[in-house]
Amino acid sequence: MKWLNTLSHNRWLDQETDRILDFGKNAAVPTGFGWLGNNGQVLSDMGTHLWITARMLHVYSVAAGMGRPGAYSLVEHGIRALNGSLRDRRYGGWYACVNDEGVIDSSKQGYQHLFVLLGAASSVTTGHPEARKLLDDAIEIIEARFWSEQEQMCLESWDEAFVKTEDYRGGNANMHAVETFLIVYDVTHDRKWLDRALHITSRIIHDIARKDEYRVNEHFDANWNPLRDYNKDNPAHPFRAYGSTTGHWVEWGRLMLHLHAALEARFETPPTWLLEDASGLFHATIRDAWAIDGADGLIYSVDWDGTPIVRERMHWPMIEAIGCAYALYTVTGDKQYEAWYQKWWDYCTNYLIDYKNGSWWPELNTRNEVEAKVWNGKPDIYHLLTCLVLPRLPLTPGLAPAVAAGLLDCYAK
Repeated sequence: MKWLNTLSHNRWLDQETDRILDFGKNAAVPTGFGWLGNNGQVLSDMGTHLWITARMLHVYSVAAGMGRPGAYSLVEHGIRALNGSLRDRRYGGWYACVNDEGVIDSSKQGYQHLFVLLGAASSVTTGHPEARKLLDDAIEIIEARFWSEQEQMCLESWDEAFVKTEDYRGGNANMHAVETFLIVYDVTHDRKWLDRALHITSRIIHDIARKDEYRVNEHFDANWNPLRDYNKDNPAHPFRAYGSTTGHWVEWGRLMLHLHAALEARFETPPTWLLEDASGLFHATIRDAWAIDGADGLIYSVDWDGTPIVRERMHWPMIEAIGCAYALYTVTGDKQYEAWYQKWWDYCTNYLIDYKNGSWWPELNTRNEVEAKVWNGKPDIYHLLTCLVLPRLPLTPGLAPAVAAGLLDCYAK
């Protein structure tokens, strides 16, 4: 049975894309995009987070390129928010969280700023007249504050005035730097963004994770030494979980194959380890995280010997697993990846897709029942858009540049 690149499967993906885009539009609030609850209502007490607003700008930039009516107005809304209440006009950069009354969290987070860069780069593909200036501003702040030329990696965070930075270095932020740098390369055609993405990937995956049987380390000190006990007393942290977060293994794997494709598109020979390690990460995820306790689903995190830590099933690792399976099948043609792709879509349909309330459930327990230990509500639709649009595209260029180029309409066979 073949699904990938068929018109019938692509139609199903298209219908589900429209459903989640319709859910996500409810997030628009005066200060940006709010945190959505289970029924699609904004949870006003959560404030307006920079990472959600930036990711939703990216989402609706892709939707605008797909010709979805109303998406462009949400692109305008996102750009206005990033140029408005979320922006720090005094010290530069963007606040982590605001509300109608003012600033809630004035810190400057690398993870969040990298999503500003992603949203800005994606918005350029819509032709919005203010998008390129926003991208230039985001590039400037990333290069001045978050990209370390000495380390050839990204810093984690600063205080409001960019005086004090953490000694901590984060694998999560650097993974999203790889994602973002690939899109910035697509938009600017500046080779340095590919070089930076390759260096980050080489260090975190090829140099470190490969030696740990592909259990990806998330936490490092200022010298990039792994901190294996970091957050041991808070193992289910949504952004800095103790141990290794299994969803990031397949997310890294997918990003490595985008990088592989981008280098090939330049008529360059990619390092062989990009494909080898992407495959290694994929199979390690199945080994350590898939259905390890008798029920289907990917558990959230494991220890350094593969022992489960947090057994809850989040929706985003499943989404990234689908994307990685598609990418590996695209590169190798190996039917085992198509089989996993189909198996995991069946799982999502059975347990994660919420047809009654909208969007997908973000968290399930070990019996695949809805719960909310880690996530409150359904914050945004960024991961969802990836798994719904990616299987209808080549691996390069990235989402927004690809749909803007019309590749979504010609890739199905």
